[in-house]
Amino acid sequence: MPDRAKVRIGEYDSALLAGSQLTPRDIERLRALQARGRLSLEQLPTGWRLKAGATVGLLVLDRVRLILEPKFAIPGDRLMGWLAYALGAPAPLPVTSRHWATGPEGYADLVAAAMLEQCEQLLREGLRRDYVRRQNLEPVLRGRLDIVAQTTRRYGQLDELHTRTFDRKTDIWDNRVLGTALQVACTLTTSPGLARALRTVADAFPQATPPDTALRVLDGTRYTRLNARYRAAHTWARLLLRGGGVTDVLTDHGTAADGLLLAMPALWEAVVRRLVTDAVIPHGGHAVPSGTAGITVQGDLGITSAFRPDVLLSLPGRDRAVRRLLPVDAKYKRYDRHGVGAADVHQLLTYSAGYTPSDDPRAVIVHPRTDGPSHRALQVDSPRGCLGNIHVVGVDTHTLPQQATAWMGSVLSSTNG
Repeated sequence: MPDRAKVRIGEYDSALLAGSQLTPRDIERLRALQARGRLSLEQLPTGWRLKAGATVGLLVLDRVRLILEPKFAIPGDRLMGWLAYALGAPAPLPVTSRHWATGPEGYADLVAAAMLEQCEQLLREGLRRDYVRRQNLEPVLRGRLDIVAQTTRRYGQLDELHTRTFDRKTDIWDNRVLGTALQVACTLTTSPGLARALRTVADAFPQATPPDTALRVLDGTRYTRLNARYRAAHTWARLLLRGGGVTDVLTDHGTAADGLLLAMPALWEAVVRRLVTDAVIPHGGHAVPSGTAGITVQGDLGITSAFRPDVLLSLPGRDRAVRRLLPVDAKYKRYDRHGVGAADVHQLLTYSAGYTPSDDPRAVIVHPRTDGPSHRALQVDSPRGCLGNIHVVGVDTHTLPQQATAWMGSVLSSTNG
């Protein structure tokens, strides 16, 4: 099959495709992504207009490789650090020791390389082994004799024995799911060196299992001291096998297209949740569990709805004896270049009215920027007085997450008075 044509589209930009470049199956896949709000597809007399949304990454279609590039926010050379930070991928994850710059193949190669490095480390340490039950046909008795199989299949002959054994093998689920992910990664990368390394490492892992089965196993995996060192490799494997969707972090259901798509708003929400939570711990704060009651709306045609901010922080008050709540919302918007929209002002005022004291209502917006951190405060007034204060905090994604965390801690501390 000839090489697929590469089409690059910037975040929120569009590109024209000839009618012959998309097959009926491609159109079905892209329509599914359109239904999820990831992109839009418009038919023209001469072909198709494809417009990208806030989704970046790689999408491999039958005749085209779509490379969706970010226009702002997290640059390529910092993406892996922020992605690992958002996913909570445990150390060791030496993202600073590799060249994580965005390559011509998009972000699929970055995640594949991250998983490859973790798998190589597992091989150096030795793959985990566990007892696996096997039914064998042996010339001598080893393990237990399967009497039923011996009598029904060998009819009393003793030249070969049906046995049941329990041997320590590497052919266990912890390893098999990685074998599957490595094979999937081989199909996504066009870098010859990376593809060769992935195939070499994949040969050292047990026979792969189907991707959907591997995903179900990964979602149900529980980590103990025996398999804790697999957590990082499994994190990247989930991202590859789900095509960019990670439970509660990056979801992208509704398409069977091969690729790696990162929903940037969802990624930014995950970054902000961890960033502000880590930032307030040294100052005596913590995040309120998500099960806490949200703001509810009742009486609308019998429908009751509830909503809450992305993060709700509990912080010590001025006298340290009384704690106060501070709602924080993540916005993947260019609030470094234009003012906060009216809808977001209304949303944050609702949060401040629902969670903070009436004499000092406050809320925080956190948005990405690439030219240094920023902090400004909006005061919303009415004829009856102040309705609330909205602090707009810009996080510099060119820095390391640890640096941004320290700066965010000082900002939130001052915001709390």
